[in-house]
Amino acid sequence: MALELRVRYCLSNVLQLRESNIIQRPKGSNTKFKRSALVVLQRQWLQPMKSIGLLSDTHGWLDEKLATHFSACDEIWHAGDFGPADVVAQLRSWGKPLRGVWGNIDGGSVRYEFGETEVFTVEGVKVAMKHIGGYPGRYAPGVKAWLQDEKPKLFISGHSHILKAQYDPALQCLHLNPGAAGRHGWHQMRTAMRFVIDGENIRDLEVIELGKRSALGS
Repeated sequence: MALELRVRYCLSNVLQLRESNIIQRPKGSNTKFKRSALVVLQRQWLQPMKSIGLLSDTHGWLDEKLATHFSACDEIWHAGDFGPADVVAQLRSWGKPLRGVWGNIDGGSVRYEFGETEVFTVEGVKVAMKHIGGYPGRYAPGVKAWLQDEKPKLFISGHSHILKAQYDPALQCLHLNPGAAGRHGWHQMRTAMRFVIDGENIRDLEVIELGKRSALGS
């Protein structure tokens, strides 16, 4: 992995790569070697990569600590139940692209901005998102058929306030529910997630514990 990261961030410096024995410069080669080496490296190692911050069920209250946790993320995704639209504005003020779906408590202004479902592709990963979606073995009505039709590699839902990461081998799809980041509900720990989409791979999944809900009151 260290080699892969070095190639990503040092790609413009072919001399540095050659000196570290990643590239052996043949005798008599000229500057054309540098250009062709860049092309080879781009094809082999410079794969697209995005860091994603995932949260759900804020119910009108957004923990500012998440701005720090998501500071290095390329995008922020919300799996529904934003609460009042000012949560959307607050998330957008962090300067990251925002994707999301509306949840069952969300009003007209949030539903105007977001759909009930979202299907999109990030790098090489197709993603499906729905607030009330269930999970492998217990999908909400109609969701399994929808996933069978869309064939995503990643399915995201919220609603349950229960943190979950579970692979469905039948659908060949990873399910993520980040739990609830807000202070309203039955969850004990406020949570969110962070992960990386690297080409066609989903990796480096992290659970963010924001603190006990009971410490904030209701």
